[in-house]
Amino acid sequence: MKISVFGLGYVGAVSAGCLAADGHFVIGVDPNETKVDLINTGVSPIIENDIGTSIASEVRSGRLRATSSVNHAVQDSEISLICVGTPSQLNGNLDLSFVRRVCEEIGEALREKGAYHVVVVRSTMLPGSMRSVVIPTLEASSGKTVGEDIGVCINPEFLREGTAVWDYYNPPKTVIGEVDAASGQVLIDLYGHLNAPMIRTSIDIAEMVKYADNNWHALKVAFANEIGTISKAVGVDGREVMSIFCQDTKLNLSSYYMKPGFAFGGSCLPKDVRALTYKARSLDLEVPLLNSILPSNRCQVERAIEMIIAQRSRKVGILGFAFKSGTDDLRESPVVDVIEYLLGKGYDLRLYDENVSMAALTGANRDYILNHIPHISRLMVSDMEEVLQFAETLVVGNGSPEFDNITSLAHAGQVIIDFARVSSRPSGGNYQGICW
Repeated sequence: MKISVFGLGYVGAVSAGCLAADGHFVIGVDPNETKVDLINTGVSPIIENDIGTSIASEVRSGRLRATSSVNHAVQDSEISLICVGTPSQLNGNLDLSFVRRVCEEIGEALREKGAYHVVVVRSTMLPGSMRSVVIPTLEASSGKTVGEDIGVCINPEFLREGTAVWDYYNPPKTVIGEVDAASGQVLIDLYGHLNAPMIRTSIDIAEMVKYADNNWHALKVAFANEIGTISKAVGVDGREVMSIFCQDTKLNLSSYYMKPGFAFGGSCLPKDVRALTYKARSLDLEVPLLNSILPSNRCQVERAIEMIIAQRSRKVGILGFAFKSGTDDLRESPVVDVIEYLLGKGYDLRLYDENVSMAALTGANRDYILNHIPHISRLMVSDMEEVLQFAETLVVGNGSPEFDNITSLAHAGQVIIDFARVSSRPSGGNYQGICW
């Protein structure tokens, strides 16, 4: 393919060199004449393992060259990759002026081009940027329609400095956010030789995935450092602790606990977070990440309450109020927090959970419900149908399998608020998901 790469910084130079090494004809585009001259003499404009060799080899082969002429690059390519910077503003927001300017220039060049052209954004941008900046700018400057005359995709990169060339050929995944199937297929063809999951999705999800990845990586570094800080203070080797932690690939390093939904609860997680943060305070240690866990969890409970209040109906049915499905444990159940708030505000409630039955509760569970939340026991019913007949708003509190078909069981006019993703329906109308 013939490809133009806009921006010859870190991502652009690596992309240009690797694409040329894959056999494509690549034109690097940058307003900085020094970068253009370096590329054209076979010298990398960045310091990065292995990319210098690739650039030198591909310039000699004739598959890689550079220019400052946007029009020349667009006219002589089928695909344009936008790899310009998106630096932070003082308030933390992104500065998209470079992206906007490049889109204007590409659009102006496309006015003179009759052939179908695909524009692919590799720059990191917040969700909504494609729809609010890239697409309208391309259409306004080109006079053409995205999805018809112009293909548009966002293809976030997952390159680490120091190992970028290796990462290019060994990506964890290839994410293609596409406006239309035709433009997405171009990238499928471009990256088809890479051994990685190929994921086609919407442009908005692709934008957000990049931020989920990078914020997760930052969170892991901060988490490991805070565990290490506490470990050192109590005379323990934090590196050894985390080495053992990382050997658990069933729960610790896995997809478990990584599905957006309701707050955590139960007899372990809240207690153990409180204990460890108390220990840190007793040692005069600052662990802001660990200290933020319980407040963040509380915010999710408050979001759930706000969703229920927003329905403006006083008759609420709760389906599942143990802290998770498959248990009768109500201790520190976040759904119980929601119930107690609604009771305090005068809501009329009915509660159903097949695992939480007064006849079956024994020991600590029986003591908890009778002595700590006796007002809740009076609202429990033994038949889900009783809740369905009563409620104006149905709240699915946990993922018990009997709630899987709740959208078909609900009556006309009932609003379903789902904390557990028991339905695959998108939010909207009479169905609302807490994180989807």
